[in-house]
Amino acid sequence: MAGTLSPWPQISQGAKEHPVPTLQYLLRARGKTVTVDGIFGPQTDAAVRAFQHDRGLKVDGIVGPKTWAALIIQVEEGAQGDAVRGVQEEFQFRNLSGDPSQGLAVDGIFGPETDAAVRGFQSAIHADVPSMAVDGIVGPMTWQALVSGMLSF
Repeated sequence: MAGTLSPWPQISQGAKEHPVPTLQYLLRARGKTVTVDGIFGPQTDAAVRAFQHDRGLKVDGIVGPKTWAALIIQVEEGAQGDAVRGVQEEFQFRNLSGDPSQGLAVDGIFGPETDAAVRGFQSAIHADVPSMAVDGIVGPMTWQALVSGMLSF
């Protein structure tokens, strides 16, 4: 039997660590001014609420499936910016070495190393979820698998 993706996480003010930095990078990619510090504090809450208002979503400050789906930006090799940093942050979260210099650099440039990491991740998810394409494109399914913490231990 084929597996399914883990559901989008639901986070709100007070959340810390994963996936808060990714949320903050995505908010920045969507034009909101927020510091990427891994803490869902008042500044992040205000940015989430403004984004929800802009998109006609329920303005509750809770980042759930609808808000995540509106926030994500499809990225692939050649892309640059904060959405790419969000993808790279997800791989840094999965870096179990404890040494950030050993993992994928969070530099906002979707180059060959980020592409290889994405394809490897997609391939591992594809083994359980056959509908996951292994194409190096971080679209809705790949974002959901990353943000929901799949393959992180």
